[in-house]
Amino acid sequence: MDGTPNNVPGDSVPSQPGIIVRFFRGIGMRYQILLDKSVPHPVVRWSGTVVLLLLYVLRVLILQGWYIVTYALGIYHLNLFIAFLSPKIDPALTDDSDDGPALPTKSNEEFRPFIRRLPEFKFWLSATKAVLVAMFCTFFDVFDVPVFWPILVMYFIILFSLTMKRQIKHMVKYRYLPWSHGKAKYRGKEDSGDVIR
Repeated sequence: MDGTPNNVPGDSVPSQPGIIVRFFRGIGMRYQILLDKSVPHPVVRWSGTVVLLLLYVLRVLILQGWYIVTYALGIYHLNLFIAFLSPKIDPALTDDSDDGPALPTKSNEEFRPFIRRLPEFKFWLSATKAVLVAMFCTFFDVFDVPVFWPILVMYFIILFSLTMKRQIKHMVKYRYLPWSHGKAKYRGKEDSGDVIR
C-alpha cells in the first residue's frame, strides 16, 4: 500500500456539509420555524401583509412609477383569490347531473366539507411573497415601464368584475360557499341528529 486512501464507495465516510451549506440550511430552518409559529395567528399574518401592501402602494404613489409592476401584482393577487374561492375538486368535472352536488340537509346524508384549491395559509404566503417581490422591483428602473395607468386600472376593474361574476355563477350553480360562517353544523350519531345554526 502506498498510504493513499481507498476510493471504494462503501469505505468512505461522508464529508460534513460546508459552512455555506450549513449557514443557508440554518436560515431555512429558522424561516420554517417562524412560518410554523405563525400558522395559528391568521389575523396577525394578514395584518402584516396589509401593512406591507400599504407601504408598497405608498412607495408607488410617492415615486410616481412602477404601474406595470403594480398591475402584475394585482393580477397575481386576483388569481390567488380565485384559487382560494374555488373547490379543490371542480364539481363541473365530477358531477353527471345538471343540478350539481349539494351539501347534506338531513342527518343521514354524507357530509362533504369544502376543501379549497388554495388553502388560506398558502394564499397568505404567496400574497406576502408577491408584495415583497413587487417592492424589490421598485428599486430598479428597468421595471419602471412608462404606461398610461388609468387604462391599467380600468382593465383591472373589468377583469376583476368578469372573473368574480363567473366565480359567483359557478358557486350558485354547484351550491357551495367557500366559507363556514353561517353554515349548518351537523351532530354525530350519538347526538340527536338536529341541525345547529
